[in-house]
Amino acid sequence: MTEEYADLHRPVFTADLLITALERSAEKPALYLGDVVLTGGEMRDEISRFGQALASVGVGQGSSVAMLSKNRPEVLISMGATMVAGCRNSALNPMGSLSDHLYIVDDAAIETLIFDPNHFEERAAELRAQVPTLKNVFSLGPSEVGTDILALAAQFTPQRLVAAPVAAEDTSSIVYTGGTTGKPKGVMGSFRSGATLTQIQMAEWQWPDEPRFLICTPLSHAGAAFFVPTLLRGGSLYVLPYFEPGLVLETIEKHRINATMLVPTMIYLLLDHPDFDRRDLSSLETLFYGASAMSPARLREGIERLGPVFFQFYGQSECGMTISVLRKEDHLADDPERLATCGRPVPWLDVRLLDDDLNEVPRGELGEICVRGPLVMKGYLGKPAETAEALRGGWLHTGDVARADKNGFLTIVDRKKDMIVTGGFNVFPREIEDVISAHPAVASVAVVGVPDAKWGEAVKACVVLRDGRSVRAEELIERVRAAKGSVHAPKSVDFLDALPLTPLGKLDKKTLRASYR
Repeated sequence: MTEEYADLHRPVFTADLLITALERSAEKPALYLGDVVLTGGEMRDEISRFGQALASVGVGQGSSVAMLSKNRPEVLISMGATMVAGCRNSALNPMGSLSDHLYIVDDAAIETLIFDPNHFEERAAELRAQVPTLKNVFSLGPSEVGTDILALAAQFTPQRLVAAPVAAEDTSSIVYTGGTTGKPKGVMGSFRSGATLTQIQMAEWQWPDEPRFLICTPLSHAGAAFFVPTLLRGGSLYVLPYFEPGLVLETIEKHRINATMLVPTMIYLLLDHPDFDRRDLSSLETLFYGASAMSPARLREGIERLGPVFFQFYGQSECGMTISVLRKEDHLADDPERLATCGRPVPWLDVRLLDDDLNEVPRGELGEICVRGPLVMKGYLGKPAETAEALRGGWLHTGDVARADKNGFLTIVDRKKDMIVTGGFNVFPREIEDVISAHPAVASVAVVGVPDAKWGEAVKACVVLRDGRSVRAEELIERVRAAKGSVHAPKSVDFLDALPLTPLGKLDKKTLRASYR
């Protein structure tokens, strides 16, 4: 095809969608954060200024950029500017350690760091001193460590936003896995996969009309994935600086929030908070949840107390957020087996349960969730062996073992690597956790395998009780034995004040297992 027609069939990418979303919201509020209220037009102009400031120092298409900041408006402005410019973006977790940040900045060969000087000036100085690839250090405001990118941006006049001429397979992001087995791996996302995520969200996810969407997770991570869909739906984003259950409940009531996204641990904390029944939460139409499995018993409690507002998404860094969904009407409160599922695969992907020889397993039998389609990652940065293993046979191997029921709903029994081998039997912790969590005294539970001279690994349940409730360990053990058999019954139960969580609020079984080794 001649150069004249080179762009004839060019697809739309996330930056194009962002520009459209901002234009649609040009005259109405798009973002509420603290005392700041910005219209789509104001955000568009700030993104233009920010992008011109970056371009003036040579940061543009293909540049590697990392963000380190707590929630503030400039995070979305910066992310919008680097997205439109076609940069390769990575996020540094605001709750991560120095060693975490050093590893990512070095591994991803980050050239430009943008940071919040109110909280991370010292960390930025440490990264600049120790990472030779770091050429530019920009602060969101005055700082002795970096150049004030906001002051630089203020010198420019807003221009019409035009997305960089990226190709579908260019790398748009490097997202680091949680590192549950060894060092985190850099998942290379493409502009193709980013656009696919938004398309699936728009087509398959159940949004209210004109969403008033509450974000209380880090904007630099999953929180930002709701920005473009919310604006395209004619809505606005309400952002809290952090998750605090009382503040979340207050904000839902005050601003008549009709949609939000929470991980299960956060939902448990809301349900257990003394203000839950005192606040008017009737405006909430959709509660998106994901990132980890939710107890069917607690999910039923949530439906009984909030109504049919729950919408589950299942995915992973290697295939962002939405391999399958459990729609609101599919949450059958009186069917614990249905509530234990992660829904049905979205029609935009080829999702199958395969055995170790890549054969599809019969309906009802266990197999690994494997995926093909435009949402799948390019691979792991600088790790060809791990990439080959993850994409073996032309499928993304998620590592999640599941079965499908007669209607196609997938129930994940557990991660392959979390399987416990006790006395020669394979035991999946998730099945035990669902039994224990159904006890009315249990707030949350995690089951792990611990070294044992007789059994190789022994099943241990770590339980957090609800305030003012109690239960004997023997009762929980017998409950599992009656439901699942003696092999699954825990050899011991530990009662803890809290379970260890990752910085993003997911259960940290790696740390939990390590405490018993």
